[in-house]
Amino acid sequence: MSDLAAHLVDAVFPDVPVRQWVCSLPWRLRYPMGYDPRLCTDVLRVFVGALKRSLRWRAKRQLGLRSVDDAHVGAVTFVQRSDSALRLNVHFHTLALDGVYVRSEAGPLDFHRLGEPTRADVERVAAWTHAGLLRVLARHGRSLEGIEHAPDAMRADEPVLASCYGASAADVQLLGDAPGSRTDKLVRPLRALCAPGPRGPLAEVGGVNIHAKVCVEGPEALERLCRYTARPLLAQDRLDLHGDGRVRYRFKTTWRDGTCAILLDPLDFIARLCALIGRPGRHAVRYHGVLAGNATLRAQVVPGRAPVHGEQLALLPPADGGPPAPRPPARRRWAQLLRRVFAVDVLACPTCGG
Repeated sequence: MSDLAAHLVDAVFPDVPVRQWVCSLPWRLRYPMGYDPRLCTDVLRVFVGALKRSLRWRAKRQLGLRSVDDAHVGAVTFVQRSDSALRLNVHFHTLALDGVYVRSEAGPLDFHRLGEPTRADVERVAAWTHAGLLRVLARHGRSLEGIEHAPDAMRADEPVLASCYGASAADVQLLGDAPGSRTDKLVRPLRALCAPGPRGPLAEVGGVNIHAKVCVEGPEALERLCRYTARPLLAQDRLDLHGDGRVRYRFKTTWRDGTCAILLDPLDFIARLCALIGRPGRHAVRYHGVLAGNATLRAQVVPGRAPVHGEQLALLPPADGGPPAPRPPARRRWAQLLRRVFAVDVLACPTCGG
């Protein structure tokens, strides 16, 4: 999490404002999206395509461009598989540059900020995503209305794992005292509630929910946002045992109805974790636009990774046969991450500083 966030800030994102776009999908898609990686990829491609289309049209209107093709966008998407209640819920957190790159008359690319989208802009993204979602489902032989009755290859090939997926998506017990019943939850009195609902640009069309309120500037704020979107499936400091021996997982934010935690039989808890682990060989982080690995304009936008103090540089022979060129290692050392995240230098003596 911390290493990925540091990599994105140092070597991927340029020093421009970045906005978080969150895309949640209809409940009926939770189970098939969880086990079908091709469907997940196609749905993500639809959402990112709608987001790019919106940014380019806004750029054309605000900047007076001749064509939307003159506007170049960039984004990084984190594919998350769970919600706060450890239910299977595949959704997307996309960190998009809050503007576009346009090539100036002098030649280089210049960044133009677009600012916060209006509610109408977010509604268009939701509507385009919903329309594209219907086309993707038809191409996969599915539909939102009859998706429960579609052929289930996973239930035939891996029935045990399919049961874990189904129970997690439906929020029911699988192996507890009452299989098939709703998961038990802890509810606080309503007078104790203080968490407001989401504000800012928000729209929902046909179960497709889009939220685009959060926007950050500067490397420190961006790194905190990247750590949040790249966080693990659960927070261990909010996990403990209830008095009756069941596993209790407390929510970071209390729900509007007062729900503050879930209670799971230990075996049910393990089944939930099985459903939340992604399919092997599928990336949970995707790159789009000018930030994509093979993008033609990527070298003109991304800052590249500079070596950190104390790093050992690997020597790689260049293609022209010249002297080896130094390159930073792929991952940072644990001491560097501790110093970066917590401002603690564990390699320095507390007495003399050596």
